[in-house]
Amino acid sequence: MIKRTSQDIRRLNRFEVLRRVYAGPGAMSRQDIAAATGLSFATVANLTAELLEAGVLVEAGHEDSSGGRPRARLAVNAERGALIGVDIAETSVHAELFDLALEVRHSVERPLPPGDVRPSDVVDVLAGCVEELLSGSGVPRERVLGAGVSVPGMVEREGGVSSFSPYWSWHEVPLRALLDERLGLPLWLDNPLRASTVAELWFGAGREVDDLVVLTLRAGVGAGIAIDGQLYRGFTNSAGEWGHTCIALDGRLCTCGNRGCVEAYVSTRGIARTWRELAPDDERATGTGAGAGAGTEAGPGQGPGPGQGPGQDDAATVAALARAAAEQDPIAAAVIDRTGRYLGAAVANLVNLFNPRVLVLGNQVVDLLGERLLTATYEAVTRHALPLPHRAATLRRSAVPHNAVTRGAATFALEGFLNDREVFGPVSRMRQPRERREGREGRRAGSADAEA
Repeated sequence: MIKRTSQDIRRLNRFEVLRRVYAGPGAMSRQDIAAATGLSFATVANLTAELLEAGVLVEAGHEDSSGGRPRARLAVNAERGALIGVDIAETSVHAELFDLALEVRHSVERPLPPGDVRPSDVVDVLAGCVEELLSGSGVPRERVLGAGVSVPGMVEREGGVSSFSPYWSWHEVPLRALLDERLGLPLWLDNPLRASTVAELWFGAGREVDDLVVLTLRAGVGAGIAIDGQLYRGFTNSAGEWGHTCIALDGRLCTCGNRGCVEAYVSTRGIARTWRELAPDDERATGTGAGAGAGTEAGPGQGPGPGQGPGQDDAATVAALARAAAEQDPIAAAVIDRTGRYLGAAVANLVNLFNPRVLVLGNQVVDLLGERLLTATYEAVTRHALPLPHRAATLRRSAVPHNAVTRGAATFALEGFLNDREVFGPVSRMRQPRERREGREGRRAGSADAEA
C-alpha cells in the first residue's frame, strides 16, 4: 500500500479544487468549491489563497451573502501563462497551444515522413510545430508553463522514455531528453490512453463520477482507467493496453505481433479489413475507389499503416464506410454491426473486471460511425457482461471539446506546473507559520476560557 505524505495530500487537494473551478458554470465562491469538493472551508480557503498568490486564480466579482459580507467569486486566470499539448500519432504530429483556462489559442498539424519513422524525425517535426505555435499565437516562449506530449505505445513516464512503439522500430528511446535539447520547456510525456483519460477527469465524465474507463478507438486502441478519481497507471505505467488483449484465438495478426487482439478488429485498420473481407470487390473498401477519401481528413494517427499500399488510408476508408451505411448499403451496415459485436464483447470484459460507473467511447472511430456503432456495441455488452456490473455502468460518447488527446497532454503540463515546488512550495511555507500561529492562539484562547 502506498503511503501518502502531507505534501501528496495537499497536491491532490489542489488538483481537486482547480478541477471544480474548471468544471463550474462560471466563477465560484469558496463556499461553492467546498460544497463541490467535500473539503472543509478552511482547507479550501488555504488552497485558494495559494492559487491566488501564484496567479492561477483571480477574483471575478462578488456575490451577496445572507447577513454577511459579500463573497468573492474565483475564476481561472487565463492570462497566467500558456500550455502546449502534442499528439504524436502514426503519420502526423498535432499540436495546440492553450491558455491557462484550457481554451485553444492556436493549432498546427504536420505530417511525419512515410516509412519507418526515426526518433529524430519526430523531434524535428515536433520542434517545428512548437515554433509555429509560438509565432502564430504571439506567445513568448517564457510564458509557456510546460508542454505535454502524447507518444503512441508504452512510455516510461518518470524518465521520459518511449519504451515501445507499435508503429515504428522504437525501443527505449530517451525522447524527453531529445526534445529538451530542442525545446527548452518543462516536458511531460505519456501515451494517448492516459491523455484522453486525464482530459475526461478534468473536462468530461470524470467531473461527475470517480470510477470510469475511457476507450481510445483510432489507429491504436486502448483503455484508460480511473479509480476513485485517480488515473490508474499500473506498476510500469503500462496499464490499459486493452487493445492487445485477445478476443479471437489464432485470429488476425496485430501490429504488436500477436494474433486475435482487440485492436486488430476495432481500430480503423481492423474495421477497414472487415469491410474488405465482406466486400472484396468493392473499391471503396480497399481505399482505392474514386471518392474513397473524399470529404474527410485522416487526422492524427490515421494514415496508411505498415504494409499498406498507396491510397489505403484506413481513416478515409472508415469514413467511406460511414457514408455507405448512411446511403443504406447493407454490407456497410453489416460491417458496422459486426464491429459493434467485437467491440461490445471486449467492453463487457472491462465492465466485468473494473465495475465502472461510466465507460466513455471516443476518438475517430466513434466520431465516424456514430450511433449505429454505439447501438450494436451496447447490445453486445448486454449479452456478454454480468448483470450486476452491467446495470451499474453507463456507456457514453466523449463530451470533451475538441481533441481529447492534445487537451489531456496539456493537462499533464498543467498538473506538472501545479506540482512545481518552486511555485507552490514557497507559498505553502509562507502560509504554514501563520496557520500554526492561528492554531496556537486558538488553543490559548480556549485554555483562557476554561480557566475563567
